[in-house]
Amino acid sequence: MAPNVDESVKLFLSIGLDEKTAATTINNPKVTANLTAVIHEAGVTDGCDRTTGNLLYTVATKHHSNLLLHRPTLFDYIVSSKIKTPAQLDAAVSFFDNHAAEDFKLNEFEEACGVGVEVSAEDIEKAAEKVFEENRSAIVEQRYRTNVGQLLGHVRKSLPWADPKIVKDVIDRKMYELLGERTAADNEKPTKKKEKKEKPAAKAEEKKAAVEATPEPSEEELNPYSIFPQPEQNLMVHTEVFYSDGSVLKCNNKKEVLDKHLKVTGGKVYTRFPPEPNGYLHIGHAKAMFVDFGLAKERGGCCYLRYDDTNPEAEKKEYINHIEEIVNWMGWEPFKITYTSDYFQELYDLAVELIRRGHAYVDHQNAEEIKEYREKKMNSPWRDRPIEESLRLFDEMRRGMIEEGKATLRMKQDMQNDNCNMYDLIAYRIKFTPHPHAGDKWCIYPSYDFAHCTVDSLENITHSLCTLEFETRRASYYWLLHSLDLYMPYVWEYSRLNITNTVMSKRKLNYIVTNNHVDGWDDPRLLTLAGLRRRGVTPTAINAFVRGMGITRSDGSMIHVSRLEHHIREELNKTAPRTMVVLNPLKVVITNLESDKVMELDAKRWPDAQNDDPSAFYKVPFSRVVYIDQSDFRMKDSKDYYGLAPGKSVLLRYGFPIKCTNVVFADDNETIREIHAEYDPEKKTKPKGVLHWVAESSPGKEPIKVEVRLFEKLFNSENPAELNDDWLTDINPNSKVVVSDAYAVSILKDAAVGDKFQFERLGYFAVDKDSEPGKLVFNRTVTLRDSYGKGGK
Repeated sequence: MAPNVDESVKLFLSIGLDEKTAATTINNPKVTANLTAVIHEAGVTDGCDRTTGNLLYTVATKHHSNLLLHRPTLFDYIVSSKIKTPAQLDAAVSFFDNHAAEDFKLNEFEEACGVGVEVSAEDIEKAAEKVFEENRSAIVEQRYRTNVGQLLGHVRKSLPWADPKIVKDVIDRKMYELLGERTAADNEKPTKKKEKKEKPAAKAEEKKAAVEATPEPSEEELNPYSIFPQPEQNLMVHTEVFYSDGSVLKCNNKKEVLDKHLKVTGGKVYTRFPPEPNGYLHIGHAKAMFVDFGLAKERGGCCYLRYDDTNPEAEKKEYINHIEEIVNWMGWEPFKITYTSDYFQELYDLAVELIRRGHAYVDHQNAEEIKEYREKKMNSPWRDRPIEESLRLFDEMRRGMIEEGKATLRMKQDMQNDNCNMYDLIAYRIKFTPHPHAGDKWCIYPSYDFAHCTVDSLENITHSLCTLEFETRRASYYWLLHSLDLYMPYVWEYSRLNITNTVMSKRKLNYIVTNNHVDGWDDPRLLTLAGLRRRGVTPTAINAFVRGMGITRSDGSMIHVSRLEHHIREELNKTAPRTMVVLNPLKVVITNLESDKVMELDAKRWPDAQNDDPSAFYKVPFSRVVYIDQSDFRMKDSKDYYGLAPGKSVLLRYGFPIKCTNVVFADDNETIREIHAEYDPEKKTKPKGVLHWVAESSPGKEPIKVEVRLFEKLFNSENPAELNDDWLTDINPNSKVVVSDAYAVSILKDAAVGDKFQFERLGYFAVDKDSEPGKLVFNRTVTLRDSYGKGGK
């Protein structure tokens, strides 16, 4: 059994950790288990000096998931003080990362991490003196504002194995010897000098210098897939399974197993994108696709689209068709499309083999009993039944001779383990339900925990990548493959994508769809990929957003939706032509323009359009009757208002200045029926305000009418999931506003479903599938204002 809290604290203090660090470690069960294992493996359960303990703590917290194959060697060098500084430890880890085989040369290892290299205080003194001589004038000028970290770096560059604490002490002493006591001026924050307005040339030089000073992006920023090992490195131990009896299973491929795998794959990377076909894909799946398909593409490998169809009751052909279509829309091409059900016979045979090896048994506990026994960490009463009996009963399960719910096949793992995913997980259950893909051949179906890892192995997956909530299942994943002597893929978990003001749970998405809180799986307010597509978001923008997140193992904290909107705007700004639509039309009569006169004006499709490029312009009519938006007119003008008001002028975009001369009210003397204005044909007036507008194309003929749907965030709270059972009350009742009678310029009459535009001053819009001949429907994709960097995170 795992040690209790007091025992763990005592153990951690014995290796030199301070009380605060020990207490913090205890609050993290995973780190506690890692550090406990490291202490036992290093043989220092009776304690050690603080330097050794700190290095062991670093191994447990920073390097636990890799270098497991080489840990005995590493611990020998740490405990014997041959490796005694963090720099040496980092060098050792780097060496082992590049040497998967066990037969590395010790002399090369020792040379790589400075074993036996003694750096004396005199050496450090000389190196520091040299650095101070080279930088003396700058240090004297900047005094205690000098970047000490840079000075440390210079010394460490010449003496990489020097103790960083001693180096820091020497640097601090030399600063004091050179500068003396700190003065009040040294502690003041530097004040910004008011600079004179620079000449353009000086500004250009400054801008150039700033660009040159921009740090080079890291390898991971340039290539997010660089963190993953090559297939031939899959000899390393990358997972340990700790048993309740104190034994440890170190999971890694034997050389002959890996060689066989590499022969089949040709050494290529093989990944898989394995969605369950029980709903529509959401933006979290976009990240999974980016990781799975992206890694395979970057390495010249292959990625399966594998439907994880082990639950026949939840899966539908509709979902299967949708997933394949969306994967293609996102720009990914599967190497092969497979189904877990394609392997039902192989999985059944492996289950039989697992029973034969004594690692599985037929259990008759019902769901409530299984739950109770797991909570109490008790073995099932049928756990130790004879192997032959379990084989016979499992065959009867397959042939439909046992009622549904009366028997399951369970893996014989470790019911007393600290990891609940080792509590004899169910491998097979009875379901008298035909399968959408496999038909009615089977009445027993494998569980996710049994099928996922075995199909990964059968398909020779090199990198099995999933989100962090599956990390605790890694133990059962490798336990099963080890128990069956199957090839083991490299498993790696990354943080899931959580975005504000929405829900990502398939269960919750299914609930709001089936209970009509939204208009289907492709409702533009949802962050399903179908919803985003219908809203007008491009796969390019989604992939750019996901790439910007990186492939990290961070805690998966909430990403503000404004960050996604930023990438959407960046893409649509380059690809969506400009046009004009008035949402709430207000009639303006140009009284000094003849009633039958219509002018054709040039309007820009693109803001940087060149005058000699006819395709960059479209024609808009300017006639006696034009329409502006109601929000662009006020009866009372003000200094900060740029719209139209009585006696005030504005410029009609691409057209003429107009000045309001009269306001006509309806019979209630409050509602404005129309505005009278005069236009300035010579354009001598230079008003500040610029309005979008739409005009009658001929006298008495209304502009084309369109429906515009304005979408806001579906949920008011940034994290509605935190509201638990009250999450539905957080739905924003104003998340969808329909404007039925907007006016649009005539060029939009031929727009097709999916076409995207920028409605000037309003935002980006896309033609919706509900459009009909004579009545177009537009969805607002995103507004023009970008809040990312101004509060979006």
